This record gives sequence, C-alpha cells and structure tokens, in this order.
Amino acid sequence: MTDLPDDHGIPVDANAAALPADLARHLEALGGQLVWRIGKDELSDEVVVRLGFASATPRFAHLARLRSAGDAELQAALTEQRIVIEWVD
Repeated sequence: MTDLPDDHGIPVDANAAALPADLARHLEALGGQLVWRIGKDELSDEVVVRLGFASATPRFAHLARLRSAGDAELQAALTEQRIVIEWVD
C-alpha cells in the first residue's frame, strides 16, 4: 500500500480511490448524516474529534466544552497520534 497526501495533507491509502461505486455512494450518504466537532479538551489539552449522527446533535451540548485548535495544533496532534475520537450516541 502506498500512502498519498489528500487535499488536506493527510495521508490516505492509495487503494481508497479504487472503492466500488456502490460503496462510495453508501459512504457519501452516511457522511451526509454525520455531525462532528473538533477541538482541544479544556482539562487534558488533547485534541478531540466528537462524531455522531445528526440525530445526536442535542447531546453534543451536554459534553465538556472543546477549545478551538488551530491548523498547526491539529496537524501536530495528528502527526503525533494524539487524537481522541468520541462517538456521541
């Protein structure tokens, strides 16, 4: 497998471009139903990605606040694998 940068400088698997059309349509439809928030945790300073279905949007408001993070901070966290992913039900 060869990793190539996408438009955002994030490596992507070269085989990702070879997805079957049906799977690509399903993934695109799923992506349209998701919401997310990205920022730094107030206490731990970790970069957090909160992800959930649009129906879970009200529950995002009940979670600890995330501070904004600049592009350089996000890129550093990604490079250092310091990203925390939280699924919001």
